[in-house]
Amino acid sequence: MPDDKTFEPSAGFKHAYKEDKLLLEAAAYQAGELALRYFNRDPQVWTKKNASPVTEADLAVDAFLKERLLDARPDYGWLSEESEDNPDRLDKQRVFVIDPIDGTHAFIDGGTEWTISLAVVENNRPVAAVLYAPVRGEMYCASRFGGTELNNVPVVCPRLASLEGARVAGPRPAIARGPLARAGVQNAGYIRSLAYRIVMVTTGALDLALARGYSNDWDLAAADLIVEEANGVLRDKKNMVLKYNMPNVHHDCLFASCKELSRLVAPMMPALQFPQRRQD
Repeated sequence: MPDDKTFEPSAGFKHAYKEDKLLLEAAAYQAGELALRYFNRDPQVWTKKNASPVTEADLAVDAFLKERLLDARPDYGWLSEESEDNPDRLDKQRVFVIDPIDGTHAFIDGGTEWTISLAVVENNRPVAAVLYAPVRGEMYCASRFGGTELNNVPVVCPRLASLEGARVAGPRPAIARGPLARAGVQNAGYIRSLAYRIVMVTTGALDLALARGYSNDWDLAAADLIVEEANGVLRDKKNMVLKYNMPNVHHDCLFASCKELSRLVAPMMPALQFPQRRQD
């Protein structure tokens, strides 16, 4: 059974979660404007030790967000893909979890699906979240107890109770072979921003999103709350709720869907063939 009781809400903090969401939304919009200054302009690119790329845009957006958000909430911790990890975050009540540009390959190639992913985590679960796709003009926002909106319009995961014909995005081996293939799903391709791939289930653009292992807190925290507040689920290979701001920020293979479809997918997860991700 999934562990649905990992989050115990802080009494009377619903308003604070909404205020954090508004802060993230304003910061994400400004960060998107900054990132667009580098988009399709041949930004400088380096290769990190795990063989993934990082651009000057990633670093500029990270620096901007760190200053903007910590100036507004100096008592919060900080965890970002492009910042050195500080273990002091583990002692903070709330922590910003940030991916300055999720989908850097797409950003470099001129794709439109890259996003800016911002979340606030409390008690190991996200309580405020924004995912912004600047090129597509899509701003997903969510707060604990506050629902999910896309461009200020509430969204709820469409209900689907059959895998036949379901649109799935993720690693091809997991979709093309094994129980999902036998169930008759449709391969919807590969969305290079993992966070964007996950939130696509909230609008019905996808019915199921898959991710191989070794994704990180910054890839997932914002998308997790956005899906949850839209009445969907993001679960790991063991059908467990994810915990964030732990000493280990890496996660196992994952799936996101509406609740009805999750009951069919969860038992299949151990049998799906996910490619290995290169580790740090």
